[in-house]
Amino acid sequence: MERFKVSRRVQVAESKPDIPKYDVADEEEEDPSDALDGQNDDGEGSGRTRIRPSGGNVTEDQEPFMGVKVRRKASFRREYRGDYIDVRSNPYLMKVLQKQGDKEVLFADKVLKFTASGKMKRRILMITDFAIYIVDPVADALKRRIALAAVEKMCLSELSDNFFAIIIPTEYDVLMASTRKTEIVTVLVEATKSASDYELNVCFANSFEYNATAEFVKEVQFEEVEGSAQHSPTL
Repeated sequence: MERFKVSRRVQVAESKPDIPKYDVADEEEEDPSDALDGQNDDGEGSGRTRIRPSGGNVTEDQEPFMGVKVRRKASFRREYRGDYIDVRSNPYLMKVLQKQGDKEVLFADKVLKFTASGKMKRRILMITDFAIYIVDPVADALKRRIALAAVEKMCLSELSDNFFAIIIPTEYDVLMASTRKTEIVTVLVEATKSASDYELNVCFANSFEYNATAEFVKEVQFEEVEGSAQHSPTL
C-alpha cells in the first residue's frame, strides 16, 4: 500500500547565542484534547517490579548528543530523578508492570503524544529495563508497549525544543514532547544498550519523517522564528 505523506512545521523561538537552550524542568504544556487512542495491551508476565531510585547529576560527556543540539541552560548538569510520578503509588501502573514482568522502572513522567491527525494527548511515558509503555492517565488504559529491542533510533531537531520521535520500523513511530527530553534520550540509549547489546542511534535534523501509523508518513520540519516564544507544532 502506498504511504501517505504530509508535512508538519514546528515553530521554535529563536535562541540567544550566549545562552544554550534545551529542555526546562517543571514546565507544563496544555492538553487540548481528551480523546482516546486505540488500546494495545498484550503480553503476559509475572514477578516483582523495582523502581530505580533517584539518580545523580549527569555531566555533559555522559549525554548522547553533546555538541549537536542547541540546549537550554536548565538542562546542563541536571539531576535525573527517573520516576517523577511515583509509580509505586499508582495501583494500575504497578499492575501493568507486574503483568508484563518488567523488573525495573528507569523513567516515568507525563508527556504529550501527537496523534496521526496532529492532536496532542496527555500520556504517561514509562521506560523499563525491557520496554517503553504509553498509558492514558485518565482512563487508566495501556495504549502501547514497545520492546526496547524494536526501537531503531530517535530523531530530534538541532534547535531548542521539547520534541522527539521514537522510530520503530516493525510497527509505527511515536512523536512526543517532554520538558525532560534530555533524560528520556539518555535513559533510552543506556537501556537499549543494556537490553540489546547495541547503542541506539540518535539522529539530529531540522526535518525528518516518521510513520504516524503503519501506512501514514509525516514529515516534521523545524525552524527558528524570530520574536516568537511559542514551541508548538502547526499543521
